This record gives sequence, structure tokens and C-alpha cells, in this order.
Amino acid sequence: MADKEKYLQVIDQKAKLITDVSDQIWEYAELSLMEHQSAELYCKVLKEEGFQVQTPVCGIETAFKAVYGSGKPVIGILAEYDALSGLSQEAGSTVRKELVRGGSGHGCGHNMLGAGAMAAAFAVKAYLEEKGQGTVIFYGCPGEEGGAAKAFMARERLFEELDVALTWHPGSVNQVTSGTCNSCIQTEYKFTGIAAHAAGNPHMGRSALDAVELMNMGVQFLREHMPQSARIHYAITDAGGNSPNVVQPHAQVLYMVRAELVKEALELQARVDKIAEAAAMMTETTMKKRFIDGCSNTVPNKALETLLWDNFNKVGVPTYTEEEKAFAQAIVDGYEMPSHELPGAACEEDGEIADYVAKVSQNASIPLNDFLVPYHFSSKQRPGSTDVGDVSWLVPTAQINVVTFPSNAPGHSWQNVSCGRTSIGHKGLLCAGKVLAAAAIDLYEQPEKIAEAKAEFNKRAAGGYFCPVPADAVPVAVGDQMD
Repeated sequence: MADKEKYLQVIDQKAKLITDVSDQIWEYAELSLMEHQSAELYCKVLKEEGFQVQTPVCGIETAFKAVYGSGKPVIGILAEYDALSGLSQEAGSTVRKELVRGGSGHGCGHNMLGAGAMAAAFAVKAYLEEKGQGTVIFYGCPGEEGGAAKAFMARERLFEELDVALTWHPGSVNQVTSGTCNSCIQTEYKFTGIAAHAAGNPHMGRSALDAVELMNMGVQFLREHMPQSARIHYAITDAGGNSPNVVQPHAQVLYMVRAELVKEALELQARVDKIAEAAAMMTETTMKKRFIDGCSNTVPNKALETLLWDNFNKVGVPTYTEEEKAFAQAIVDGYEMPSHELPGAACEEDGEIADYVAKVSQNASIPLNDFLVPYHFSSKQRPGSTDVGDVSWLVPTAQINVVTFPSNAPGHSWQNVSCGRTSIGHKGLLCAGKVLAAAAIDLYEQPEKIAEAKAEFNKRAAGGYFCPVPADAVPVAVGDQMD
């Protein structure tokens, strides 16, 4: 570790620049595929730091790639920077305080995700400047929350230029992630009917809102007849207006279908499509659908995960002041739906790890998880989805979680937004950058580790990549009006 320390110190030297970028992205709080200011800021900073920046990428306006070095091996570091709607929140507050009424906020911590990944790229660049051979590519990947830019980029086989891809995600626990997740397909349905006076001549109208409601009811009955691990979610994005005495002539609903494999998600999606068509027939409305995004399940890679855990163990986890612990405790005390689950996915599968975590976390009662969960390789399917999965079908990929939120923080919450611009978040993203950079340096210096990761990848991904994004689909921001 001593040999790598001087390169990791670059992150400490540039800590203010890195955390300032994170805080600025937090302020922008731009939604998926609308991250113009965020992407512009990253491109500016990366150019100033000596990277060759290309934007747009794969026709996505807010996507970019920043390259430093030459030759092989080529290591990619993945960044995200989109926010979530309805989560505007004052930073550092232990109670709900909107900054902008109904505004957006970084409830998934992507402001920190991108900045921490950039920190890793800075350290790797310092290593390559001195050692020479090798390339690092920092990928600006927008729209993870509702655009799946990585899947569109994977459709163009962009990530095949890499030998390995590394990334991280903010969380409430320090761990190397393993296992797989659900694939996901998101589709928008727009129903068009005929307006009429709801009392005077209702028989002359055809209600688009009725069609949406009938579609939702049909999907409710479908839930009994789909695999237990599958999920279907929806949001009505246009309820047809605010006048109940008008037969609503337009209405729109957004559906998300999840299943472990893309093939299974597509099969379930086809059934949802039929329900939408039937709802239109029943109401004598017309229906148009639009593909929004899709992403694949992740392919785990034990070789890379082990390397990340070894470096995480050496770098160490963030430590906290009494003031930071008190702030986190106040957040925990205010959870609307408190959880007492042991932190760390491995606890679900390994009894010894669960016993260890129960001890160091005082049975999940400490406000900040200041320990590293022991590594456990898993092939278990988890319910969430990420477009990192599409990258993992093209190149060996691995990722970590680093604490940026209090223990058992609810996902996509105002509590996460509040923490995302605090010293707790800053410590987490800087730590993540060091772990990723340290692992990358090992890969440059020990090519046999890349060969091991690739051999494992070739076995686990032997079935080949089946992209969930249709060939004619284009990235669209959720909320853009459908023609």
C-alpha cells in the first residue's frame, strides 16, 4: 500500500476541488438526461486537469468521456450525476425542509458518486503520469434514474474498449457489492380520448383517464401470475387535468417492469402491453407507447470484488466526529419507518458475517456504520436495478458501497439529500475514490489480475449480451411530451 500512497494523496491534495464539484452538482439537482450544467462542470474540470474530453457520447447530450494515457490496459471508471424529482431538501437539516417546493434533490447521492469517481481518476492519472503505459477513461453516464444511458452506450458496444470497469455507490454501509439484480424496462403509455361535459353529454366523451385506471387494474390482476422475484411499478404522469366535470381527453402512465433476466422482463412487458391495448379498446380511446429505458442484471466478478475488498481493507473506512455522530443520530431518530436490519447484504447469506456485523454495529443501533463488512461472494438476485448491469455484460465490472448516509437510511429519501452536502458525504466520496484508484493501480501493475477477471467474465457472461434497448430507441427524459 505504501507504494500507492503517494498517488492516493493526490485525492487529499485535490479534496476541496472534488467536494466542491460534488456540492455544485448537489445544487444543480438535475433530472435524468437533463444534467446539462452538471456535465458542463465535469467537462470543464476534467479538461483543466489534463484529460481529453469528448462530448456528447453515443448521441446523448449529457454523456461524456474523459481519457488520459495511452495503450493497454484500459480501465474505466463510471460516474453518475442525475437527481430525483420531489426531493428538494435543505442540506445538513435533521427535519424535512424543502429548498424549492416540489423541486429535485440527490436522494440517491449521485452528486457524490460522480465526484468520488472523478477523485479516483485524478489519482490514477497521477500514477500513469509517472509510470507511463496504460489508459484511464472516466465515463460521464447520465440518466441512471430514468434514462439508463449506460444501456444506450452499451448498445453501441462502447465499453468493449475497456479491460475492466470500476465504480461505486453512496450508501449506509461500507462493503464490496456482489450478487446480481433485476433487469428493468420502462415504458410510457399515452391514451387519447374525446373531451365532453361530464354531466351534460358524457356519452359524447371517451375518457383517457378511465383507460389509465383500467390498465392499472388489469396489471393488478397480472401481479398474481408473474414470477415472485419480478416487480411492476407505475406512476400516473398525466391525469388529464383538474376539472372533474370534463371527460378527460388525455392521460398518461409510466410503467417499470423488472425481472432477473432481460428475456424475462421482455416477456412480462409484452403482457403489460396487451393490458394497455385492452384498456384502450374498452374505453374506445387510442393508445401510443414509448420506450423510455431498459437495463440488464449485473454479472458479478469475484476476482475484481476480491481485489476491491483487499484495497478497501487497506485504505480503511471513514471515521467520524462526535458532532457528525450526533447529526446522524438525529436523522435516524426521525425516520418515518425505522428499520433495524443488520447493515450489509452479506448478512442475509452468511451467519458468521451476520454475527460480526451485529457485534460491531451494536445490533444495528449505531448511527453511522464505521466498519467494513467482510466480503462475501454472492450470486443472489436483489430487487433493484442499475444500468451498471449492461456494462458488466460487456467487460469485467465491480463496485463498492461507501457510507455517506446514516445507518439504515431509506433509499431515495430527503434524509439522503440532506446528508449529500455534509462532511459525512465528503468523507465517503473521498474514501471511495481512494479504494477505486488503489484497485486500478493494482490492475495496471499486475496484468494477471486482469486476465483472471476476464477468464471469470467469459464464463459468467457466456450467454452473451442481450441489450434491452431496441435498435431504434433514442434516449428521452421522463416527462418529455410524447408526440
